[in-house]
Amino acid sequence: MATSSTAEVDVWEILAAEATAESPLWAESLRPFEERETVRIFSELCEPAYVLGVETVYEGYLLHYGRSRLFAPGDPDTALLLGDYLYAHGLVRIAATGSVAAVHDLAELISLCAQARAEGRPGEAEAWAATAALLGRGALDAARLELRERGDGTALLEVARDTAGDAAVERACVAHDLRVQ
Repeated sequence: MATSSTAEVDVWEILAAEATAESPLWAESLRPFEERETVRIFSELCEPAYVLGVETVYEGYLLHYGRSRLFAPGDPDTALLLGDYLYAHGLVRIAATGSVAAVHDLAELISLCAQARAEGRPGEAEAWAATAALLGRGALDAARLELRERGDGTALLEVARDTAGDAAVERACVAHDLRVQ
């Protein structure tokens, strides 16, 4: 297993255990333990209180648009349903922190990614990086507007880099690009 800390192991174990407890279908969809790719991507950019929620939402996103790290559903319908479950469960986790602004940020992120996909535009990695780095701070409206209206993720990338650092954001965006279709 490719983890580097106990905290990371806990994130993956929690995700797997809760999905297994929720549904036999989700349990059947789990990759064998040795095939799980337990690598944090965008949660590396966020505050510790948000790590589990961000990883949960991101895993849902990967089931919709990319290659999941923990799950290998047998068909596209199961992948879609499991992705929706993880989106919702991740938002519940973030809501449990007490930050309405963070829930709003993730809802905006999901919306931006769906729009970018529907329109065939770039910008998803930039949206993920900025959202993770500034989650709950209410500082993304102008940058999100640039992506939403112009298809330009530059402003999102800049705020992410200013907050989390160039190297961390670059690593996250490269890892993301390797996972999505």
